[in-house]
Amino acid sequence: MSEKEMQALEEEDDAIIVEFTDGDGNTYLYEQEMIIPVNGGKFALLIGIHDEEDEHAHGCACGCGEEEDDVLIAKIVVNEDGEEEYVEPTDEEFEAVQDAYDALLDEEENPEE
Repeated sequence: MSEKEMQALEEEDDAIIVEFTDGDGNTYLYEQEMIIPVNGGKFALLIGIHDEEDEHAHGCACGCGEEEDDVLIAKIVVNEDGEEEYVEPTDEEFEAVQDAYDALLDEEENPEE
């Protein structure tokens, strides 16, 4: 996705778009859905953004193109330049964030409890 397309996405609804690059140089875009504060840290719930034309472009029968949510949890840290970075949480942090998210969902489903 070009820089211009990424800016258009962000301007569309003030979305925060996060770009990750893997070891092979492939880039992946995620939209920040929400911030979950846990134990003094900030964690982002990130939802994958996929181009329709890129969906399952390689044509195999592996099932990798089937509809499945591409969701990540990333810890937000401030680097030495004062900029926010998204890093992989520890297993313990991941579990704590997952518990906090589940509690939020329960609260939304059962607000009177």
